[in-house]
Amino acid sequence: MDKIAFGTDGWRATLDIFTDERVRIVGEAVATYLEDEGYTDPVIVGYDARETSPGFAESLAEILAGHGFDVLLPKRDCPTPVIAYAIVNRGLSCALMVTASHNPPEYNGVKFIPEDGAPALPERTEKIESNLAEPDLLPEDEWGEITEIDPIPDHAEHATDLVGADLSDLTIVYDALHGSGRGVTDALLESAGAEVITRRCTQDPDFGGGEPEPSPSNLQPLADAVEEHDADLGIANDGDADRIAITTPDRGYLDENLFFAAVYDYLLESDSGPAVRSVSTTFLIDRIAEANGEEVIEVPVGFKWVGKAMGDSDALIGGEESGGFSIRGHIREKDGVLMALLAGAVTAAKPLDDRVDALLEEFGEIHASKRSVDCPDSEKERVLDDLEDHIPESVAGSAVANTVTLDGFKLLLEDGSWLLIRPSGTEPKLRVYGEASSDERLQTLLDEGVALVEPLV
Repeated sequence: MDKIAFGTDGWRATLDIFTDERVRIVGEAVATYLEDEGYTDPVIVGYDARETSPGFAESLAEILAGHGFDVLLPKRDCPTPVIAYAIVNRGLSCALMVTASHNPPEYNGVKFIPEDGAPALPERTEKIESNLAEPDLLPEDEWGEITEIDPIPDHAEHATDLVGADLSDLTIVYDALHGSGRGVTDALLESAGAEVITRRCTQDPDFGGGEPEPSPSNLQPLADAVEEHDADLGIANDGDADRIAITTPDRGYLDENLFFAAVYDYLLESDSGPAVRSVSTTFLIDRIAEANGEEVIEVPVGFKWVGKAMGDSDALIGGEESGGFSIRGHIREKDGVLMALLAGAVTAAKPLDDRVDALLEEFGEIHASKRSVDCPDSEKERVLDDLEDHIPESVAGSAVANTVTLDGFKLLLEDGSWLLIRPSGTEPKLRVYGEASSDERLQTLLDEGVALVEPLV
């Protein structure tokens, strides 16, 4: 039990630690939490495309049923947002999702998603973690029923109604990276009229020998396919399809910050409302909001904080630079399937490259990136405490105008650029983020950020 810890998005570990015995202990903790809080409605247990995921899902279903809960078990692996939507659509108590998202095949994980379909806040996951114990089940004749379902059509119908896209003039290349978006995201795009060319849409538990991470290097083949087929757009999802990545004919891989800006700009053409962004996400969102008389709510990194702020502010859109987004009218969970349909709608209205060009011409160039510095989890708090005493008066020749401490230390510079240093919530690393008006300036900022933090580790 001492090896089970709920981090930013549930518990994730390599398969030597993520064992069936420990998965059952997590199931017991969730069942106890539900009982203590008075939940009685059914529970859904989803799973991704990894070889071990169906078995772990069956174990979780057995534990929950063993506490008297009726359990819904999908007939196939599903995207996390499909499972999250099913909670709200069917009035369920919660979901457990077996997935390690973008991690390589030797990992697996489990997410707890509460009754509102949004990511669980720490107050809930801490209660679950405090309940970790060996399973103690009811007599078998008192168990709940386990029923197989297909939650994909309901999610697709909702996404179609919400986005209202006509993609009949578009050719889209879709890359599932062998993850759970295959046969889901591409089918949704086709149902809206797009001609869809698929890549890596077969089930492969080894993810083609890599990892289902839609990074620029992993998506170069997608960018090449967009060019080869003279397509309008390339779309990819990560392993559990809660995140999206885009390639365009002119730019190739499109920075997620620029995609966020383009989508917000599109939504503001017919609607209004604030945007929620994480502290590591571009100020271009702020410039677009200000030009439209809207506000931006800045939150710590982690979609749970984005989702909470979206609910508190009735935001039009919320997102992170890592490719996780949701919009008003949907569950407050990042959804790479829904966003794929919305990306098509944005492109159908105006080519993404043209929209991004217009935004950068109006609001100025942005260049953003990040680096990592190795740091044991046990040392992160100490390093940040030490960093507080080492905040410089200037970075790369520009004075520090303000320091934001929402999540780590974000140094706002007088020239409009910024530098952020914060601990990773999923790896033994510190992250160094930056944004500037040129790539040369950005690299200088990142160099100085790494030089600032490395001696403290």
